[in-house]
Amino acid sequence: MKSCPKQALSITKQAFASLLSIHSSHPNQLKQIHALLLTTGISIKNSLITQLLTSLTVLGDMPYARQLFDEMHKPRAYLWNTLIKGYAKNEMPTEAAAVYRQMHTLNVRPDPFTYPFVVKACAELSDSRVGVAVHVHVLKHGLDFVSVVRTELTVMYVKFGDADSSDYLFDSMVEKDLVAWNALIAAYAQNGLAVNAVRLFGDMSDSGVRPDAVTVVCVLSACSHLGCLETGENVYEFARREGIDCNIFVDNALLDVFVKCGNIDMAWDWFENMPHRNVISWSTMIGGYAMNGESEKALALFSKMQNEGPWPNDVTFLGVLSACSHAGLVREGWSYFNYMVQSHDENVKPRKEHYACMVDLLGRSGHLEEAYNFIKSMPIDPDPGVWGALLGACAAYHDTELGQHVADRLLEIAPDVASYHILLSNMYAAGGRWHYVEKIRQKMRRKGVKKVTAYSSIEFDGQIHVLYGGDKLHPQSLIIYKKLEELIKHMKGIGYSPNTGSVFHDVDMEEKEAALSSHSEKLAIALGLINVRHELPIRVMKNLRTCDDCHTFSKFVSKISMREIIIRDKSRFHYFKNGFCSCKDFW
Repeated sequence: MKSCPKQALSITKQAFASLLSIHSSHPNQLKQIHALLLTTGISIKNSLITQLLTSLTVLGDMPYARQLFDEMHKPRAYLWNTLIKGYAKNEMPTEAAAVYRQMHTLNVRPDPFTYPFVVKACAELSDSRVGVAVHVHVLKHGLDFVSVVRTELTVMYVKFGDADSSDYLFDSMVEKDLVAWNALIAAYAQNGLAVNAVRLFGDMSDSGVRPDAVTVVCVLSACSHLGCLETGENVYEFARREGIDCNIFVDNALLDVFVKCGNIDMAWDWFENMPHRNVISWSTMIGGYAMNGESEKALALFSKMQNEGPWPNDVTFLGVLSACSHAGLVREGWSYFNYMVQSHDENVKPRKEHYACMVDLLGRSGHLEEAYNFIKSMPIDPDPGVWGALLGACAAYHDTELGQHVADRLLEIAPDVASYHILLSNMYAAGGRWHYVEKIRQKMRRKGVKKVTAYSSIEFDGQIHVLYGGDKLHPQSLIIYKKLEELIKHMKGIGYSPNTGSVFHDVDMEEKEAALSSHSEKLAIALGLINVRHELPIRVMKNLRTCDDCHTFSKFVSKISMREIIIRDKSRFHYFKNGFCSCKDFW
């Protein structure tokens, strides 16, 4: 077979490169180009294969990309990197890590472009042993001072919950550039370390690195998580003073702060006056009304959106279903859900979160059997969130029989999630079945399952205060506990009786009451009463669902102190005023 002249071969390569560029968004045509490429006799050891492989990974056709890669003879590092990057970007961290292991086994030397996506995959796997092993490889190859590698390592340790290691890596960076600052602030904000994100933003300002709109959005997100209204407003005003581009993303982030901090009136004013609104703006406002117990306003705004605003997406419908759930609107919830199922728009097709919301709606309303049948009829496999919603309803309605069945299913598919063990334990404890409670605790200890630490946060005078259950490390601890003692004594005189059913320990009544009095939201409320000006509401954020006794406690405190208390727990907002709660004891 005669070889093609060099000029003709060059033209052929140019033609293929042009074809690949034109059809880079069409998987089937890419495969046809690949077949044609193989029949021309052009060597596969060239940039065309890299271009083809990259296009396949961008489109998410990883099986074909892997097949193409496996047909190569001794692929170089940049091709390994392309495959690893493809798996990582397509949310396939296990496969990305496996390719890296194969690369390591075959002694293919990694380069600075290998590790950013390998480390990202390790972070998503949540396996610290694998992450640390990769970090050792990074050190071995002398790539730990490559900025993007070190940034990804820093973020990885945040996701592992190892803030000390992430801080050490970040502080030892030779050049703290804007990308690194933003990456770490975002990682803190998204992984339960929002206080660190706000602190780091202050350090960034002091260091002389100028924030951008991405920084502002990340910090505002942290303020939303913490329920820190004052800090959020200050961050936004700082951005305006500094001339940072306050675009629609920043405006939406501030809207989320108002919503998540319980100032729904300010949120509405901001929404109304936004120069531009997109589907995120509308969805945030609808979800905010739902979370704040304003279900009628949420549904009315959704109707307005259908008439005036952008086309809703799946997030919008999540807010709509949540509004139905918080108000017990079963018929309306079914109507919206059926619309999603029957819609031809892929952007509103129900996802697992929508199924979980429907189970929550049915369960909250006492339709436990209907919720169970709904799960059995789902076209997708129910995930822990779906089963967990039903287990929560079983606990609320004391249906131990169905609860046991649901818990058995949950513990099969999510054996390491402590909250499901706790819910089942709570059901048994409420019925005084302490033998079963102890069996569950023994199983948790044996499997090393640890419950999520409960905490509450409160902001005043520009400072964020985080308190844990039984916390005695706060500088004002002595005053806090004295205040609680005075409150409880006063409350008992007007009818308050501690709900010791919220304490799931087989101990005497005095010990139960002592345990109840040190719940984190009670400590935060007492701290607020001591420090927050009387004309301002006391805003508390709780990372878990508030218990029955703390809910009753808050109602009594709002009555005897004549103060408005706002608590945002995992489920919704509770507005306590004059002895009543906005949720009407339905949460």
